[in-house]
Amino acid sequence: MNCDAASRLSVLSRQVTSGGVVGVERCDTSAEIAEETRPAPGGGRGTLTVLDNRTGKKYTLEISEGGTLNAQALKQIKAGGDGVGLRTYDPGYTNTAAVISRISFIDGDKGILRYRGYPIEELAAKSTFVETAYLTLFGNLPTTSQLTTFNEAIMRHSELPASVMNVLDALPEDAHPMGVLLTGICALSTCHPEQNPALSGQNIYKSREVQDKQIVRLLGKMPTLAAIAYHKTTGRKPMHPNQRLPYSENFMFMLDGGYNPAYKPNPRLARALDILFILHAEHEMNCSTAAVRHLASSGVDVYTAVAGAVGALYGPLHGGANEAVLRMLARIGTVENIPAFIAGVKAKKEKMSGFGHRVYRNFDPRAKIIAELSTEVFAITGNDPLIEVAKALQDAARSDDYFVQRKLYPNVDFYSGLVYRAMGFPPQFFTVLFAVPRIVGYCAHWRESLVDPDTKIIRPQQDYKGVWLRHFTGMAERSAEGTDTLAKLPPSLAYARRVAGENWQ
Repeated sequence: MNCDAASRLSVLSRQVTSGGVVGVERCDTSAEIAEETRPAPGGGRGTLTVLDNRTGKKYTLEISEGGTLNAQALKQIKAGGDGVGLRTYDPGYTNTAAVISRISFIDGDKGILRYRGYPIEELAAKSTFVETAYLTLFGNLPTTSQLTTFNEAIMRHSELPASVMNVLDALPEDAHPMGVLLTGICALSTCHPEQNPALSGQNIYKSREVQDKQIVRLLGKMPTLAAIAYHKTTGRKPMHPNQRLPYSENFMFMLDGGYNPAYKPNPRLARALDILFILHAEHEMNCSTAAVRHLASSGVDVYTAVAGAVGALYGPLHGGANEAVLRMLARIGTVENIPAFIAGVKAKKEKMSGFGHRVYRNFDPRAKIIAELSTEVFAITGNDPLIEVAKALQDAARSDDYFVQRKLYPNVDFYSGLVYRAMGFPPQFFTVLFAVPRIVGYCAHWRESLVDPDTKIIRPQQDYKGVWLRHFTGMAERSAEGTDTLAKLPPSLAYARRVAGENWQ
């Protein structure tokens, strides 16, 4: 049996065990066996000799065992001018290591993703989301008693305070689900003043009990907030959390239980959602995770830090990308339209969503798992005609030199939107389904930053290119010509009607 066949997720209806875990065979290759120990990052420890051609001076810089240079060492390289030492310019932090972390590892060239050293393929095949969350947060797989205690603590904190419910009820019925989720997280911050460093002192998070209490609160309440966000547009109320159900099954119970407390979600679909949650739980120093660390460095409370991260995730270039994939496939429509679409992409008239990734220059390992999982979900919910378009588009791109040379492979967003749609979720809810599990990664990085001796308030520098110096002039001496100004903002017709009346102010 070849590796592709061996790694395929077997039909869920045959493979759901008593614990609800899908079995997957894993193919060990000689390359994987040989990589039991990590190759030296960037070549490992050593020194770098720099010759400044401006001054003729040589400098010896230390290279860490992680293959990094200490940016502070560049300050000694000076060449007159304003007397400021050398700095690096790195828009988007594409080659800057801002933290030392032990949580997850990505090798984009080889298509590797590991949580705490465990391959994502093994976790998706053998673990559950709550078990993976424990691993991600605490560094090791839990024992039976540790997992039971952790799960009970999460589910015990799944209900929302009445004040948060009131805030969410006040939002408009057509509020975007991510806006509802963000509002709920921010509201939670106000409900727990005892954990807020601004109110209880900057040392409050030195207590492990205080840290972990906020983590289980966030993990427990995120599905409940998400269920409320989902039903904001349906006009219905979600079921209250069922603490006796597993994490993902409880989430589906709140979505679909209606007013029947005896309702049981389909266990195969619940397991499929659990796998998706595992795949999205953590992903190293991405935009939103960096936002958590950035905000946490100021000493702000964890709810505000997480809300900032979820706000970053809301962006279409980050968590909203799978919705863009779905809209792209719908626009293509049929397999017959793919050649014209491919030609449009090459001519830069079309944008291909779901291909390429900031770090992966190979297949995103999560995309492979979701592609396999999609077959099983469609076996339950019915086939989606767009899956054939997706498969044909992938095959066309992978056989075209234009995409091959640029190493544009399908990423996690390419298939996840199709699976979520097959499970009945509207496109505007997709990013919420990303945010619910990613709370694990956010909390793990927040927790790690609290004990990192190198943690400082994050304050990047800039390369200033503005006007150097000028002096204030009076209004009569100024000219608007060639200057930037406010864009034209015509008033609404409702405003025009209102001001047309008398005594409108």
